[in-house]
Order: sequence, then C-alpha cells, then structure tokens
Amino acid sequence: MADTYFTIGMAGHIDHGKTSLTKALTNIDTDRLKEEKERNISIELGYAPFYLEDGLQVSIIDVPGHERFIRQMIAGVAGIDFVILVVAADEGVMPQTREHAEILSYLGIEHALIAVTKTSKVDPEMLSLVEEDIRSEFTAGTFAKAPMFFVDSLTKEGLEELKKGIIEQLPKVKQRDSSSNFRMPIDQAFTLKGKGAIVRGTVFEGTVHEGEEVILLPRNEKVRVRQLQVHKQTVQHAVAGQRAAINVGGVSFKEITRGDQLTTNRSLSPSKTIDLVLDVHRQLDYDLKQRSRVKLHTGTSEVMGTIVFFDRNELRESDTMNILCQVRLDEEISVLRGDRFVLRRPSPIETIGGGWVLDPFGEKYKFGSATIDILRKKMEGTSEERITRALEKMKAATVPALSKEIGEPEKDTERTVEEMKEQDIVVNIETDLVVLYAEVDSVRNHLEGLLEDYHRKFPLRIGPGKAEIIQELKPLFPRVMIEFALFESIKKESLVKIGHYLKQYRHTPSFPKQWEKRLQNVVLQLKEAGFKHEGFEEMFNQQSIPQDYFEELERYLIETEQAVTLEDGTFVHRAVFDRALIALRDGTNSESFTVQDAKAILELSRKYCILFLEKVDALGMTVRVDDQRKWVNHKLEKYLGENPSN
Repeated sequence: MADTYFTIGMAGHIDHGKTSLTKALTNIDTDRLKEEKERNISIELGYAPFYLEDGLQVSIIDVPGHERFIRQMIAGVAGIDFVILVVAADEGVMPQTREHAEILSYLGIEHALIAVTKTSKVDPEMLSLVEEDIRSEFTAGTFAKAPMFFVDSLTKEGLEELKKGIIEQLPKVKQRDSSSNFRMPIDQAFTLKGKGAIVRGTVFEGTVHEGEEVILLPRNEKVRVRQLQVHKQTVQHAVAGQRAAINVGGVSFKEITRGDQLTTNRSLSPSKTIDLVLDVHRQLDYDLKQRSRVKLHTGTSEVMGTIVFFDRNELRESDTMNILCQVRLDEEISVLRGDRFVLRRPSPIETIGGGWVLDPFGEKYKFGSATIDILRKKMEGTSEERITRALEKMKAATVPALSKEIGEPEKDTERTVEEMKEQDIVVNIETDLVVLYAEVDSVRNHLEGLLEDYHRKFPLRIGPGKAEIIQELKPLFPRVMIEFALFESIKKESLVKIGHYLKQYRHTPSFPKQWEKRLQNVVLQLKEAGFKHEGFEEMFNQQSIPQDYFEELERYLIETEQAVTLEDGTFVHRAVFDRALIALRDGTNSESFTVQDAKAILELSRKYCILFLEKVDALGMTVRVDDQRKWVNHKLEKYLGENPSN
C-alpha cells in the first residue's frame, strides 16, 4: 500500500499543554529557542515527526497559544490536514481556545479531535463538567462532533487511546494531491555554514525533486533545489502533506521571508488586488468601515491592505456569510482561487472573519449591484462557466494563462478544458491556444459579411486579398483566431482561396447587369483587335460606360486570365496571345528562332513582335542567347497545359 502523508496541527490556549502533548506523542521538544525555554511558552512554530503505523507518515505542528503570536499560529495551521484542539482540564475553554477554533473554521479545517490535557490536576467528577463545558461552547462546525480524549502528558494516561483515535480519524481526511504542480508556502528561512539558503514549509500540493528548478514567489525568481530533507532525513523528493526543508541555490536566505512560496505552478503569480468571499461568525467589537486597514493572512503570509466593500459602507452584522468584497494589499502575494484566508484588524487587534479567495487578480470595480452581480457569477459559476467568460474576454489563451485568469489550479483548468473539447465548446488552435467555438463562428460570420459586402461592391473582382481581410478583422479578433477561422471556412468550402485572394464559394466574378452587354462588347472588340488597336481605354469609352468601371474591367480581365499586359502596357486578349504563341511554336518546331523569324511567322510589325517576345521571355518560356531565342520547352508545355488556346 502506498504511503500517505498528513500534517496535524496542535492548537489551543497558552499553557494548556500543546508542547507537552506533542513531546509525549513524539518524544521531541518543539520549543527550541532560548526565549521559549526561559519563558516556558511557544513563540515560533514547532515541528515533530509522529510515528504511527506503517504507510502512515505524519508531522505535528505545534503552534503558539499566546494571543501576541496569532500570526505564527495562522502560518502554522495553514497547511494542516487535521487538528487537535487542546483544552486544559483545570481551565476549560479560554479566549485563545475560541479564537484558534474560529480561525481553524475560517481556514476550512474539517477534521479534528479534542484533547483534554492535565487530567491529573482535577478529580473525575470535574472532567465531566469540563466535557460539558466544551460541548456547550462548540455546538456547530468542526468541533461540535469531534471525538474527545482525556490525557495527561506527564503520567502518559490516555495517550494510547488518543493515538488510536488519531489513526481512526486520519483515513477520513482527503489526502493532498501529489500529482499536481508543486507548491510550498515558506514559514522559515535560514542558513547553515556552507549550505546557503534553507527554507522550511508544508508541501501544499505536488511533488518536488532534488535538482529541480522551481520559482520563488512573489520575487518570480527561478531557484534550484539542491537538497531535500523531511524531518532531518535526506530524501530525493518531497510530496504533498510532508514537512520539508529545502536547500535552494540562486538566492540568499536574506531575500526570503515567511509568506514567500516555492512552486512550479505557472498560474500562481503575484497580485495586490484580490477578490474575496468573506464570512463573519461573530459579533465584532467594532464596526468594520469601508476602506478600513486590515491584515490578510493566507498560506504563511501576512500582509497589510485595505478592505473594499461594494454593497455596504460598513460591516456590523454577526454570522454574515458570503460577503463579496476585495482587499487591496500593500505588497504582492501569490494565491489561487479557493485558497483560504483569515482577516484581522491591526488596531484594535481583532479577528474579523475569513473565507476563500474568489479571484487572485481582481479589478477596480464600481460600488453597486452591478459589481456584486459580477462577483456572484464568479463565486457561483462552474469551472466551465468561468473558462467561458475568460475566453470571451481573452479570445485565445493557453491553459496556464486561463488557469491564472480564473484563479484555479492548472490541473483543474486542463481537465475542464478537455471536457469542453469533447463537447465542442472549445477547440485548440496552434497546438496550445484554446478558443471558444462560438468565437470562431463569430469570426467566420464577420468574414462572410465582409466578403458579401465586397462582392456586392466589386462584382468584377475575385475577392479581397487575405492580408486585407486579416487587417480588417484584427481590431476584433487575434490573428491566430482569424487564420484558424479562414482555415476552417476553406476546409468546409464556404469560401475559396485563389492565389492570395478570398471569395465566397458561390461567387463568380461577373459583369453588373445594367452594363453587362456593353462590357461584353469591349471584351469582344479587344479580342477582334488582336495586337493592333487604338488602346483599351478608347474601346471602353466608345461604349459610354461609367469611368469607375474601367480599372475594374482591366483588373477583372487580368485576374480571370482573359487578357495579357505587354511590356509597354498594351492590353491583348488572352486568346490572341495564345494563338500567336502556338503559331510561333509550330513555325519554329520548338527550336531556336530570331526576331525576324517570329516577325515573318506572326506577320506583326517589329514593335508588336518585340513586345510579344519580351512578354514570352518574362513568362520564362524563352531564353535569349545573342540574337537567338531558345524555347524552354517544359515551361512552354506547362503554360499551354494550364492555359489552352481560346
């Protein structure tokens, strides 16, 4: 059976025996600082491996109980899977017991048990009153139904029962995902001689390997994992749920602080404006006014900021749930949608509430119901709905960019995107870009409209150039999406690409009805005139056709290959040109020839003969060698094959 990894938090009021109980369970004293030993209180977080049974690896975090060290307490319990709430039998529930329990509920800790310590200090009758006191204190939430154990760390009484209770409870705890991107909030940074920077933390998710390159946030700096330890044992990798010490290269430990993170998650980026879903479970000592200063605790970070409400100017009510608001921070932090947080007032010090991160990259919204509607859609929307809204805004995005935009783990976004592909809601373009099919259809509709208008305005033309269409659509859609829509339309034969021109499938360049007969007369006259005529424009003017159509007719005859332009600009009908070419080929037996030979065969003046031969040269069907021209037979055959004589 694969090993499972959990981190247990030891929480409760100061001097209720958390450190003693941790030592009794693990044989490790987690008070390591001189000041902690002298004052007999925990100041910093303490850690110890807790050996239970094979396949079950557990770490215990002993958090400070003094109210002055709440920030350390929150940093410690942020990464736990299970909590033991410690209550001393001789004192019962105290202020920090309540505050710790409250903070744990805000952080979403769902699994717990209660350890009543120092049982040797009270008589058995008193213990039943203590149990009654605790049960009456916690009538709802995680601790209401938590199993309760009576222990004494000095006499060891009840320790085995407590261990069995822990073993029974841990299988109910959802194990952290070790297959996702690695992420570890840092709660300690220090150095050892010759080792460089060392950081400690609980691995929130994923797996990290020795030698791997990871990102230090919020500095957004790449560092390398030199060495890994789990409870002082060197390992090749550390996984979600484990306490890890990581020796990192490429940065000084002085540049790392508690609250920083190590990660491989590309969607985890620094931000200062964060949308929140806030719950308040208690009556506040003081109303929380609009734009009050607050402290946001999330992960192991603690950052000052300003609270912004959009539906009220102050917070008064107790037991208020799902308050949609925003915190604008003084410093950048890195969070994901769904991360838990605790909000505290810096002065006078008070825990306000807590909840979860709605959007790590909030925007500056206006006060009012419209903003609340936007935030509610963010809160209630499924991953698919949020991806859809993001793509409506971004048009095209990679999965990491989408993950960042909607503020959820990349693995979850990737899974939803795959499901949306199967339902033909999204499609990949250029391998890694995702777009909505509806947006592709929108591009195609715009494209159809542009071609429809173009064909109506210029019926003699094949259609607009591809570059012209892309330029027209670029203000509305990314180029990659336009290219993909063009590709799809060509594949489905709703439009046709001829050279660099685009046209609707049903469109054929043709004369406008009211001028059709006269334009046909111009073309017929050009065909009958051969090489010798007074000029194409003169033929056109003789038919009294509006001048606007002259250039259109020229362009039409060239694009439809009904005419050839000689070197001096003379217009010649294609049938005339091809007949001359075939006559010259037949008259020279596909051998070399001179200008005089051509002049005699074609019965043309020297001027028109030279113009004709220069055009044949330009088309690559002949090559001049001194006064001779030699046929390039494969080019000649290809031309005649593609353009048979009329």
